[in-house]
Amino acid sequence: MTRILYTLSGTDKTRHFSPHAWKTALSLAHKGLDYQLEPVGFTQIPVIENAATKTVPLLRDGDRLIPDSFAIALHLEETYPDRPSLFGGEGGKATARFIESWTQTVLQAALIRIILMDIHDCLEPVDQAYYRASREARFGTTLEAVLEMGAAELQAFPARLEPLRTMLKRQNFIGGDSPLFADYIVFGALQWARITSPKPILVAGDPVIDWFERCLDLHDGLGRTVTAA
Repeated sequence: MTRILYTLSGTDKTRHFSPHAWKTALSLAHKGLDYQLEPVGFTQIPVIENAATKTVPLLRDGDRLIPDSFAIALHLEETYPDRPSLFGGEGGKATARFIESWTQTVLQAALIRIILMDIHDCLEPVDQAYYRASREARFGTTLEAVLEMGAAELQAFPARLEPLRTMLKRQNFIGGDSPLFADYIVFGALQWARITSPKPILVAGDPVIDWFERCLDLHDGLGRTVTAA
């Protein structure tokens, strides 16, 4: 069976950085499933798989095409029930939905202001033009103005991790003794920043760093196959 995972990259195709595709990469590894990684630029997304998606990740699993990292995780859970669970039951699915909402509205909303220009600078020229136009329309200002906001966001970011930090005093992963999809959701956001930006997102001595390092080591060090910026 052919599995292809479409993700984002810039000029260097070996440095794929989509936070949502990283969730899926770890989910596939969690299930012990082989796949081929296919990095694309922003402007290539509308033409992959006959315009099957407007965003990545997109997973081809045999003759099925599944967009959206959460939908992919549900597909993997249902299609391969004999392999390690990504959720540990229905409660784990509900918890992962909450973690996804928190990550997107709190962590990624802050991170994008910190790493916006770093992402822009690593893209191909055609993707830079698209990225600038689309992000400036989204923020209602220039990328340079967003970058100025990013200094305050960077300073405030450690406080945003307090719920995770407090929980990690009691257990090694959000999933408990071992990781679940909820861990991969938060990991994806921090991996996005690690790969695209040299800015110090995590503060030395923070227990979140220990958790993040454990996540980088998972599945034979999958997270370390792309080095930090």
